[in-house]
Amino acid sequence: MTDNETLARSLYEAWNERNFDEMAEATAPDGSITIVGSGDTFEGPEGARRFGTMWADGFPDGMVTVDRLIASGDQVVVEYTGRGTHTGTLVTGMGDIPATGRSMTLQLCDVMEFQNGKVRSQRTYFDTGSMMAQLGLTAGQAASAQQ
Repeated sequence: MTDNETLARSLYEAWNERNFDEMAEATAPDGSITIVGSGDTFEGPEGARRFGTMWADGFPDGMVTVDRLIASGDQVVVEYTGRGTHTGTLVTGMGDIPATGRSMTLQLCDVMEFQNGKVRSQRTYFDTGSMMAQLGLTAGQAASAQQ
């Protein structure tokens, strides 16, 4: 495994352990995480910490499993599965989604770029429609729940 592969894999293990400090330390000062579907962007180490805690707050029992990791130079692609129960508020750029108590299994994919041993960029892809359906919400219900 390359150093970037090892570092990428360690970030998912850190999330499972709720070690948000490790995630922050692995992010470049000018690094960013972007949720592609919504355009939500998290900047720098503090942004990486917010990204991790956002999901952990919404899914306190959540865990991720790396299904496939492909690396080429400074680029790493990670396909993974997230599982958890939505027992906390999920805070998103589109508004808060109050706890539904429902379990969810979601397929996700991150495209990461590393520079000097740090995450320079991460683009996170997942099916928000599947997420909302599993939580028992439609887009309209999620919006009205925030008001």
